[in-house]
Amino acid sequence: MKRRSPGSLAICLLLLLFLFGILEVIASANRVHENNNNNNNNNNGSSSLYWSTAKDEVDLLTKPQAQQEDDSDSDGGFSSLEGMLQWAIGHSDPAKLKETSQDVQRLSPTELNKRQTELKELMEKLKMPSDAQLMQIALDDLNNSSVSLEDRHRALQELLILVEPIDNANDFNKLGGFAVVIQELNHPDSDIRRIAAWILGTASQNNPVVQRQILELGALAQLIKMVKSSSVEEATKALYAVSALIRSNVAGQELFYAEAGDLMLQDVLSNSSIDIRLRKKAVFLVGDLTECQLENMERAELPFFSSHIFLKSVVDQTASDDLDLQEKALVAIKNLLHLRMADPLVFKEFCGLDAALERMRQQLHNLMSDEVLRDYAMDMESLRGEVELIFRRKLGEVTQVPT
Repeated sequence: MKRRSPGSLAICLLLLLFLFGILEVIASANRVHENNNNNNNNNNGSSSLYWSTAKDEVDLLTKPQAQQEDDSDSDGGFSSLEGMLQWAIGHSDPAKLKETSQDVQRLSPTELNKRQTELKELMEKLKMPSDAQLMQIALDDLNNSSVSLEDRHRALQELLILVEPIDNANDFNKLGGFAVVIQELNHPDSDIRRIAAWILGTASQNNPVVQRQILELGALAQLIKMVKSSSVEEATKALYAVSALIRSNVAGQELFYAEAGDLMLQDVLSNSSIDIRLRKKAVFLVGDLTECQLENMERAELPFFSSHIFLKSVVDQTASDDLDLQEKALVAIKNLLHLRMADPLVFKEFCGLDAALERMRQQLHNLMSDEVLRDYAMDMESLRGEVELIFRRKLGEVTQVPT
């Protein structure tokens, strides 16, 4: 891959030292030559050049950091190229700097101009590539079948960072990036598949344009399959990507149901031995899907939302000792109860929601005595009470005898 090694960075620092120092000397030397041409009787030109350069170097060393200008091409943790120069001068031999300036003094105007052009060209080569160029470099590595597994892994890690800004995510498809990353979902290495899924999820987060692009490339079906992976890390990132792709996206959700994504969620939630991180993401997605359904009441409600087994798998998450999972489950239950097809008797008799809510009430009451957890427990109790109120109200409407 086209990257800079620590050794090359050190070389860059030394070069930049001389670039900035010599360019300053060159500018001073040009002024002296012009003065010499205008005044042949001036015998102090060389002396003026030396003292002017020495003063500039001292100024650079003592110039406050706050007064330096920012530079978008800064490298290696320096706030600007000038800051890099100050660091380099501070770690250089003053005698060598003086010797360099004296050598430059002996150059003719033609030689000075040639040297200045060469240095400017070198400075251009030392500039950091743009994000688009970095993405292209990483994609070139992924397209190289002979690249090592380590470099393939590194390329994906770089893309994971690069696609996070929304502008980069929007430009990524122009480079053919999503098609390349989607190919990595089929890689034999589990960690490669994990990072590829992570990239797709990061890029599509709250970005309808990118969601559509990835969905059109057919990534959703493969991601749903990956949720069933024996690798928890891979499955978790795959479900993260699925959630990001279909969140607030009606077309994406229809494709999700067509690919049996609802059954995948039910399988995850019905198995208490599955890693809790995966169950959290699954129940969160249920809450998100039902919320979207409530926001689009003209859409027909899917039978999936009234499946007894599915509903019980959601309610069962409230039995967990993990408060975060309980909270996500309560949000999902509240949305499910708001659906037109919600049957409170199923929640009561098949799912045991009333017993689950009472168990949570007692647990939260005990947690309120803990000073650290009191505020969170009170917020949870407020949500639990809201769910119970909706449940009791719907239950009353069903069981009330008409007069």
